[in-house]
Amino acid sequence: MKEKAYFNWSSGKDSALALYLALDSGRFDVKALLTTVNRETEHIPMHEVPVGLLYRQAECIGVPLTVVSFDVNASLDGYQAAMQKAMDSFRKQEIGTALFGDIYLEGVRQRREKHLSGSGIKARFPLWGMPPREVLRAFIGAGFSAIVTCVDGSVLDKSFVGRLLHDSFLDDLPSGVDVCGENGEYHSFVFDGPIFHRPVEFVTGEVYSVEYPPNPETEKSMGKWSDQFWYLPIAEKME
Repeated sequence: MKEKAYFNWSSGKDSALALYLALDSGRFDVKALLTTVNRETEHIPMHEVPVGLLYRQAECIGVPLTVVSFDVNASLDGYQAAMQKAMDSFRKQEIGTALFGDIYLEGVRQRREKHLSGSGIKARFPLWGMPPREVLRAFIGAGFSAIVTCVDGSVLDKSFVGRLLHDSFLDDLPSGVDVCGENGEYHSFVFDGPIFHRPVEFVTGEVYSVEYPPNPETEKSMGKWSDQFWYLPIAEKME
């Protein structure tokens, strides 16, 4: 019998490939995609993908989307309360597995497992241990299409924003940059591929930059954090 699962969805390439592998394995019955969004902006934090496009992705994939909206400036308790409500809903659906697209950051994995501890829901990581270059090659080889929506200005310049994730993108990445952006070097939005019934239609705007204040907690877990990030705004294509 397949494990009933929900997938922690970021809208990007690692999520898409992990979901593809999970479905292809035949082990999981994925009942929902779960995404957290900034309550004020209604975008995924850092990725800055609007919630409307997340619903379009879920519709094109054919798996319902559950959105947890939270105040990014509020205490951790508020976030945990919102997540707890989602977990309660999943348990009522007899969902016992949470799927993640993480690849190798041990601290992130431990944090996810700790949050699920005692919930009756176990964590699974379909991409865990795959070399990053192999992950990106598998993503491209499977026929996915994705666009880069955000880059960390300390390691990648503005020209990488808006590029498609093809072999040329991989070849052009500077030395020392994780090819999958596991340290936040870049984020992507997936709009087509083998898990999609049809492509997600969207429009793009003008690239812009944002400067963020230093974040001691982020630097503690991920190292030096850039002050500047470059973004490509994307939005639903209205008919």
